[in-house]
Amino acid sequence: MTTTGEAVPVVEAVVSPPTGKASPKLVGTMALAQFGLSIALITPVTASLTIKVQSIVGKDDVVATFGAVSSIGAIAALLANPVFGRISDRTTGRFGRRRPWLLLGVVGLAVSLTILALVPNVIGIALAWFTAQACANAAQAALLASVADQIPKAQRGRVSGLIGLMQQGSKLGAAYVAQWLIGSLVLMFVVPALAGILLLVPFLLLLPDKQLTERPPREGFRAVLKTFWLSPRQYPDFAWAWGSRFLITMSLYLFMTYRLLYMEYELGLSVERAVAVLATAVTVYTITLALAGQAAGWLSDKVGRRKPFVIGSALIFGIGMAMLVQAGSVTGFYVAEVVLGLGFGIYIGVDLALVMDVLPGINDSAKNLGVLNMAQVIPQSLAPAVGAVLVGIGGGHNYDLLLGTAAAVAVVGAVMIFPIKKVR
Repeated sequence: MTTTGEAVPVVEAVVSPPTGKASPKLVGTMALAQFGLSIALITPVTASLTIKVQSIVGKDDVVATFGAVSSIGAIAALLANPVFGRISDRTTGRFGRRRPWLLLGVVGLAVSLTILALVPNVIGIALAWFTAQACANAAQAALLASVADQIPKAQRGRVSGLIGLMQQGSKLGAAYVAQWLIGSLVLMFVVPALAGILLLVPFLLLLPDKQLTERPPREGFRAVLKTFWLSPRQYPDFAWAWGSRFLITMSLYLFMTYRLLYMEYELGLSVERAVAVLATAVTVYTITLALAGQAAGWLSDKVGRRKPFVIGSALIFGIGMAMLVQAGSVTGFYVAEVVLGLGFGIYIGVDLALVMDVLPGINDSAKNLGVLNMAQVIPQSLAPAVGAVLVGIGGGHNYDLLLGTAAAVAVVGAVMIFPIKKVR
């Protein structure tokens, strides 16, 4: 969309939209592909990248260095997702539009993580992480586009919920991978990367990825930029929903990025003990999240309301963040994780349905979902740098400020739901 709301010209009917119901095999392999891609990328974010940086620079400089490395990777993530998504849309090879970028992306991610595990300095880590993020987002863009390509509208909500569950479940898998492989830093990078490739293969084999029969026309640079823009003035409900998702995702990743270091410094745990506690905590968090998400989604459909659930979930999540400030022990940490799982579970169970209800332009749903995805990619990218600044204020280990800020951000994200008019 342009700022005046005019639509960018689209090539008509090069690939037909889905009509029949997607098979359980296709949906199942799609979910496995998402789990594999997520666990390959989330394991470094959860533990191994932090440990790698700490092994080179030491504990005193790990926060600042990790924040800088993460920010460099953030640039790659922010650029790669829309760029490779558009390239995928316009790919005309005989293997289809999505399959080549899925395969190249996940293989490139595996190679980059292997290099990251072996490099002996911070510059090498930063370069390898930049490449890893670029490759992962190339694959992720193609995978999400496959949902729009292959899943009809009547089935898309349930499949999108399953994809979201795989993304959250990968955090649990990443925590246990880190615990099991704590004795070998190389394996902590390589094993999840190989799992990503193996779990993607069945989807690549089953994916009915149609080849473009005509080459799309050339477009100017301004047209490319407008593809990833929706006017907040013309679509205010979507803009408020986008802003809310941005802030709640920022709140989540402010904590998640520095969770391992928080346990080391605030709870006084060794790296090995912190990784073990993290695995248990993420288990509790994920089980609570899964139960809350399913219950919230069902109840939201039953009562025909979305906004109260999203608002309540963000407030509960903020309370969980505030509880972490007072935790002081592993038991308190576990209790806070339950509250966080409850809040974020309700959120993921209802938020996608709310966004779909306010999503403009049925014919442009894939593009608009790409715009929505930026509300998750950007805060994930910014959170490490913002978190490093917050932690560094007043002495270098100010985790109370980090968690307090995360709680406040979640509350503001909840408030942004109130102005939405199209959804109750």
